[in-house]
Parts: sequence; structure tokens; C-alpha cells
Amino acid sequence: KMKKITLSIVAVLAFGFANAQEVKFGAKAGLNVSTLTGDVNDASSRVGFHVGGFAEIKLSDKFSVQPELLYSAQGAKFETSGAGFSEEDKFNLAYLNVPVMAKYYVAEKFSLEAGPQIGFLLSAKNDFSYSDSGESESGKVDIKDGFKSIDFGVNFGAGYDFTENLSVGVRYNLGLSNIAEKVEGSDAKVKNSVFSLSVGYKF
Repeated sequence: KMKKITLSIVAVLAFGFANAQEVKFGAKAGLNVSTLTGDVNDASSRVGFHVGGFAEIKLSDKFSVQPELLYSAQGAKFETSGAGFSEEDKFNLAYLNVPVMAKYYVAEKFSLEAGPQIGFLLSAKNDFSYSDSGESESGKVDIKDGFKSIDFGVNFGAGYDFTENLSVGVRYNLGLSNIAEKVEGSDAKVKNSVFSLSVGYKF
């Protein structure tokens, strides 16, 4: 299935480059507000960031295809507390994401976008701190084994071009695949959910 998806993306890009009116390259960076959904209790959002590059392949005045390569800091925060006890866990998941967006310019400077995204997990750490009856401890543990190395999702967003070079964008990434590794006795399903705000610069 993944091979088919990857081949489809490559075919779309090859077609795009062959039929492009113009190709512009750029860089982008911004904020992520992410969480994990599914079989998770008390997950709240954590703020991360993304940074990377893109190519905008214009097929017509109104339509373009935009593949991107982004480093993305995602995850979620979990807090529990009881009588004299409190714990905070921050799941920091770092991905190399490859979205391929179809962009449609509804007005001269304003575009709507949608497209698939494949993500490769680079690292996963739990930044924890807890205190129990006055005793406290904090640290970082590697939790990469608990997560699958590939994530697949779909993005929806909008963009506005202030100038020919400078643009802003908002995007929501809806995780479609279960990113939790199968553990004996557990069939938990966990998915990524990321809202992002970015600034882009075309060269």
C-alpha cells in the first residue's frame, strides 16, 4: 500500500515538473500546536515548531502542486494529579514530513490547499516530572520503540501571498494511520493531530 502511495506521489510530481509553467523554490517555518488522538487519556496540546523547504510547481494561473520537506516537532502533554501526587509527561515526537499539496488560488493572492503527507519518525522522547508526598523526580526517556516509524495523514489548509516572495499559511494535519506500536495485550490506536501556522519565503 505504501509503495502504491509513494509511486502515485512520484508520478504526480513527474507530471507536474513536465507540465510546469514555472517552478519556484522556497523556505518555510512556523509554530505547531499538536496533540495525540484515539486511545489516549487526558492528552492536551503541546507547542512545537516546523522548518523546511518547498517547491511550488505552477500548472496554471489558478492551480499548483507543492511538495515540501519539513522537520516537525509534534506530540502531546499528559498531566495527572491526586492526593499529594502530580505527574506531567511531555511526549516529544520529531518527524521528517513530506506533504504534497494541491493548491488552488481562489483569488489572486489567496489559496486553498489539500493533500497527502507521509512522515518518518526521527525521535520520540518523554520529558517527565513527578512529585509524590514531597519527593520529586524529572528526566527524559526514549520512547521511540512505542511508535511506528512511518505516519500517513492528510492536510487541509489556506495561504495568503503578501508579496511575490512572502506568504503566510495555516494548515491542519489529520493523522490517518495508527502510530502506536502493537504491544502484547494492547490494541491501542493513536493518531497525530497537528495545527500549524507558518511563514514562507519564495526565492
